[in-house]
Amino acid sequence: MTKALTVDKLLYTPVEAAHALGLSRSTIYVLMASGEVPSVHIGSSRRIPADGLRRYVATLYRLRAPAAASRSTRFAYAQVEVQAGRGQHVDEGVDAEEVDLAPGEI
Repeated sequence: MTKALTVDKLLYTPVEAAHALGLSRSTIYVLMASGEVPSVHIGSSRRIPADGLRRYVATLYRLRAPAAASRSTRFAYAQVEVQAGRGQHVDEGVDAEEVDLAPGEI
């Protein structure tokens, strides 16, 4: 019996990233140009690291939960994260690298 090798996708095309985030392709190019979403060049192609997409999404969560938000608002954000299966509270004090998003949850 042969075991199938599963490899998590590490790089996304701008179209794949747009689909994963629910944005347009042109919006992804704007985000790449501004540096909000990192990208790498491979030959003449541009690719977006999966980790870069996760950090971008984590940044959005931090921006939406302002420091002056009430405890109940921050608790609601924590509940959304736990219910989504991410298993970690995303708050102003959490580095983007600490956000635990499983592959495929971009």
